[in-house]
Amino acid sequence: MPVRVLESSTPSQVSGANSGHTSFQACTLLGVGQAFSGTQNVSSLQKDEAWRVNVRIQGCDLEHGYLCGTMEALNVPMADTPVVTFWEGEIVDTKNYTFFTGKWEATPEDDIRHWTKFQSFSPLMGQVEADGGKSLDLSNYPYIFMRWKEQYFVNVGTDCGLTIAGFYYVCFSCSDGSISGFYYDPNSRFSSFSYCPFQKLELKSTNDGRSGFSFPSYELQ
Repeated sequence: MPVRVLESSTPSQVSGANSGHTSFQACTLLGVGQAFSGTQNVSSLQKDEAWRVNVRIQGCDLEHGYLCGTMEALNVPMADTPVVTFWEGEIVDTKNYTFFTGKWEATPEDDIRHWTKFQSFSPLMGQVEADGGKSLDLSNYPYIFMRWKEQYFVNVGTDCGLTIAGFYYVCFSCSDGSISGFYYDPNSRFSSFSYCPFQKLELKSTNDGRSGFSFPSYELQ
């Protein structure tokens, strides 16, 4: 379902290229221990396919625009067990991180192409094209934009047939805790797997961070 942006939540613009000092208010649905569940569409030209996905937030530091967690992918065809990865995230707060990635082989054009797939990004487009969104105040915006970069496999080896070379562009809804994301893999054009270029991640909050859902226990090194 398309995300609807309320007129009253249009971000304000702060004067000066370096004066964006966004500090997100604590969001109860983006706290340590919060769990999410949903799917990742990995359909190719040959077949439709979706993996069931569970995510849990292990750490969150809004002041520094940082969060981390685990992602568990189930029913992965080339794996005998669920595949768990550890990821670290960057929160686009215009202070620590902007909408321009500047690494992981992502160009500004790649960034814009992915961010514009979120309808909630539309009101920000003009300013992001101008300066990466540095002069936007997103502190009261009802959506939080992030990048999630998987760092390593937790429970399987690197020979599992999957890649973590790319990263996710993520949009988080502060109102209901839902998450939409699109995966960017700079190596996809050379991959033997003909996955669609925009693998879509769709997750919903499954608890309040304290009860109601649990993952298997994994030791993170």
